[in-house]
Amino acid sequence: MTATVGTDRPAPVDEAVPWWQNVRLMMYAVPLIGILGLSIARIIADNDDLTSSGTFGTALRTAAPVALAGLAGLVAERSGTVNIGIEGMMTFGTIFAGWWGWEFGPWMAIVGGIVGGVTGGLIMSVATTTFGVNHIVAGVAINLLAPGVARFMASELFSDAQGGSVTSSPGNSGDIFEFTTPFIAGGRLFGWQTPNVSEWFEDQGWFLVSDIGGIVNGLLSELRGDVVITIALFFAIGYLLWRTPIGLRLRSAGERPAAADSLGVSVHGMRYLGMAISGGLAGMGGAVLVFSANRYQENQVAGRGFLGLATMIFGNWRPAGTAAGAGLFGYAQGVTQRTNPGDLVRALLLAATIGLLLFAVLMALRARWRVATWLGAVGLILLLAYLQTDDVNNQLVFVTPYLVMLIAVSVGAQRLRMPAEEGIPWFKGQQ
Repeated sequence: MTATVGTDRPAPVDEAVPWWQNVRLMMYAVPLIGILGLSIARIIADNDDLTSSGTFGTALRTAAPVALAGLAGLVAERSGTVNIGIEGMMTFGTIFAGWWGWEFGPWMAIVGGIVGGVTGGLIMSVATTTFGVNHIVAGVAINLLAPGVARFMASELFSDAQGGSVTSSPGNSGDIFEFTTPFIAGGRLFGWQTPNVSEWFEDQGWFLVSDIGGIVNGLLSELRGDVVITIALFFAIGYLLWRTPIGLRLRSAGERPAAADSLGVSVHGMRYLGMAISGGLAGMGGAVLVFSANRYQENQVAGRGFLGLATMIFGNWRPAGTAAGAGLFGYAQGVTQRTNPGDLVRALLLAATIGLLLFAVLMALRARWRVATWLGAVGLILLLAYLQTDDVNNQLVFVTPYLVMLIAVSVGAQRLRMPAEEGIPWFKGQQ
């Protein structure tokens, strides 16, 4: 008999890693630098609205439908389908939400939006999954079909109704609930009005602390029910995709469908499921738009489906990144809806300058000299633009959110990793 004798060796001691080299800490450093840039810009530009609770409350409500569109694209593409038809599915959601909200109340408006979106998602899945139609062509067809269907339904349902027309529904019957977090944002608790701690900090005008207070107060006060559901859906979809067996099967249909099929996974079934969930999320995004206007209106989606795809790409096909991209767009859009948006956009330009220069320093610490140089150069260009600009052109104000999203996606394009088999038709037995 022989025996194997092992020698226990002490595990190597990891060398201390500077915080700027730690990837996990960098995840927290990025938003902190963003808030720091806003805080410095608020003081220099003397514009408290830059980090006010009103601005961030508007940003959250504006971001919600775009975020749902991005989440819809994420689920579809993780299952292997490129969902260019999100715009059309949101349109289906708006007409159904306007109809059911008028007839049955706000909660049925949400159900109606989901039903309309699922219908659009399944129609597209029949074309792409069962018949192998090119995903881009099928998505464009859905986008062209949806406005016509919505116009026809509106003419049949709303034309003769009081307050309705061929382009809009009557107002929703009833209101959805609003929620304010107790103590943190001053919500009610068992009938008692709790103190608003974050508002108190916001009113003090302190550097950074008051800015964080304004952000927290804006994000946690007077949250509409549909916005609360939207936030919950991000956690639910993240858990579904990365913590459950069905989520693993769904992602395998977009990564390695042949391997999934060899293990008994129904690839077509997973892609149908992915498109049903995707359509439901997009349709709910349409319902959120109906809540914002209190009715269905023609052309209500206005490109938000495509913006959702941009946030998904910015977020690298991850829920947290998609939420961050939607929040960035929502904030830029919210700025344009405040009083004196021209002054606010100019202050935002200064905040972007400071943020980019701080990021450049961080990249230099990580020895990423090319990125640091590029960020520093762009920051200096923005600084010159800020110093040379006294009044921002009104047209530039309203194009700001789209410029912000374009720049964000361009910067983030260096680290993208999309699902391996998305957009490729697959049939059983195919390798």
